Amino acid sequence: MMMNARDLIDVWVGQLTTEQQCLAGTTTDQPIAPVGGRLVQTVGTLYLYEIRLPEGSALTVDTPLSIVPSDETEPAEGIALSCRESTALVQTFESLGPTFDGATIIPDRAGLLQTYASRLKDMLTQADAYRLGPADRLAPMLEAGSATDTSSGSSSSILATYWANDPLQRRQTIATMIVELIRANKRVLLISHDHHGADELAGTVARAMKAGGLTYRTWMSRYEMSLAQQASGLSIQELGFEAQMHQFYSKSRADKAALRRKYERFRELTPLLAHKAQKQKDLDEVRLLEWRLLTQLGELQAKTKEAETILTEYESLPLLRRLSMQAVGKNVDSLHQYIEIYRNQMRGLTKELDIAKARISALVPEAAVPKDLRPEFEELKEDIVHLGGTKKIRELLAAEENTNRQAFIQNRRLVITTAARVLGDSLFSRVRFDVLIADNAPWISAPGLLGAAGLVRERIVLTGDRRDINVAGQWAAT
Repeated sequence: MMMNARDLIDVWVGQLTTEQQCLAGTTTDQPIAPVGGRLVQTVGTLYLYEIRLPEGSALTVDTPLSIVPSDETEPAEGIALSCRESTALVQTFESLGPTFDGATIIPDRAGLLQTYASRLKDMLTQADAYRLGPADRLAPMLEAGSATDTSSGSSSSILATYWANDPLQRRQTIATMIVELIRANKRVLLISHDHHGADELAGTVARAMKAGGLTYRTWMSRYEMSLAQQASGLSIQELGFEAQMHQFYSKSRADKAALRRKYERFRELTPLLAHKAQKQKDLDEVRLLEWRLLTQLGELQAKTKEAETILTEYESLPLLRRLSMQAVGKNVDSLHQYIEIYRNQMRGLTKELDIAKARISALVPEAAVPKDLRPEFEELKEDIVHLGGTKKIRELLAAEENTNRQAFIQNRRLVITTAARVLGDSLFSRVRFDVLIADNAPWISAPGLLGAAGLVRERIVLTGDRRDINVAGQWAAT
């Protein structure tokens, strides 16, 4: 009876559990010492070390491990990304300095197998979280452990295969396919059996996307640190997921710092300009008072002058004019009294004017606003209003930065990694894709293919050399 995906996953859960139990007493998880290494690259909070292993020692790719320094410094957790000729490239989450010697590596292959088994169990128990329709099409091929192609090579089928002996030709075909899928707004998971192959795929696809007019830096991400500096003539370091996140959050932190500076400057200028405005209001009131006093003083001066003129000309005035003036109380004596009253009033007004002028002299510098200060404040105020007001900005500044890896990776149309990382990294249990493309699929284990297949909704594409299926023996369950 032909198995479906659930049946095959159940078989591999049992086999992985058995394999984990059989690791006890073997050399696979035994400490490796002494080892020395040097720092090759730093990206964000990740560090890539080249480690020299003792002769005859090796690390399985994508195996989690701990590096225990010979001194009393804290151990560093990491993942083996490559191991060739007693030289391993290990990605760590803590720095061990530029170089180190005499350290001990403690691999945790058993823990990795347990993680694999747990993830596959989740696919069985959390039916609503995974869609196993495409994986069901893959199950017969994995069960048979052969290149039985139920899709007949149809590009529209759920399961398609592309077998070719030339790796370059396969990568070019994959790149062309991915460009078409991205244009169709599909999310693609591209997996390889090792990180060197993933780097080569990243370079080929990036070049194809660039030739197709697509901004590959925006659409694709190479999960984990790339081992190569360049591929296909392009720098692939900038395509690393951690590098992209580091750049994004660095810019975010810089924007937040700039916003904080604006907000603090706005808070500094607001009371200052409010104080200036109040002083300007006081100045306007005192100037209005000064104008009224000057007006009154001018009127009194005019009355005084008029009275003095009348006194000077009084004897020469016609009789009728003098009589009319006397009728209203204006005679020589009263005019002298009027003049004295006017002068007393002018002296009082002059004192008040002196006080007003002194007050004006004090208020002018207090109310003065520097030439560039008000335009700066108006610009800041416009920015604050545009961002939602001071309350919203305080909330933004108070909110702690949360590095949401899931949200970040979901914004990428293409994610390139190894099948082992998909199955072993909990991040991938929460993200979904439309299409899975597995390059060099015969060298990818059946659990790795099943784990990746459970994340896709529409289609699976396998590529590789058909002859490697029996040679690699990765699909056969014992």
